[in-house]
Amino acid sequence: MIAIINTGCANINSVRFAFERLGVSPEVITDPAQLAHFERAILPGVGHAKVAMERLKQGGWQQAIAEYERPLMGICLGMQLLCEHTDEGDVPCLGMIPGNVGLLDVGELTSPHMGWNNLSGIKPHPLTKGLDETQQVYFVHSYAHKVNCATLAQGEYGKQFSAIVVQDNYAGMQFHPERSAKAGAKLLQNFIDWQLA
Repeated sequence: MIAIINTGCANINSVRFAFERLGVSPEVITDPAQLAHFERAILPGVGHAKVAMERLKQGGWQQAIAEYERPLMGICLGMQLLCEHTDEGDVPCLGMIPGNVGLLDVGELTSPHMGWNNLSGIKPHPLTKGLDETQQVYFVHSYAHKVNCATLAQGEYGKQFSAIVVQDNYAGMQFHPERSAKAGAKLLQNFIDWQLA
């Protein structure tokens, strides 16, 4: 069973519907005590990082997420919140994924980075199974995780950034797999199938 963590900072329904299309019925949870009862969990997020982190802390989610030992994946802002620090509001985050989040260096391009884009530098992992660089996924963001040892796949908009990250049982996708057509459905299925070593 999959839990979708509801912090009030995300479009829960689009994520829920994407899993339902794969034959899985996730449960939206609002109490951190519920988390331990699920086999895997999703931390979605949109909006401002500082506001979202305050809601996580006030809701008691920080400890519950830190103690969770099964697969947990952040989507978009949810991925950024799993990292160590974000420049958006200059706040410490959950620290489950090594590295920091900073403003996208877009050069002469417009910000936010919004639309379909390819992935590159895809490393082998259960989460990237069947994914290749010809497929595109859907991004909406102006901040991004800097490429480091946790990066499984990169995106590029102005400069390269982390599109998929993983550390132990924690993972993140900067794009929206629930809005990324066949490639996104494959990635969500990979998350469903992901067995920790």
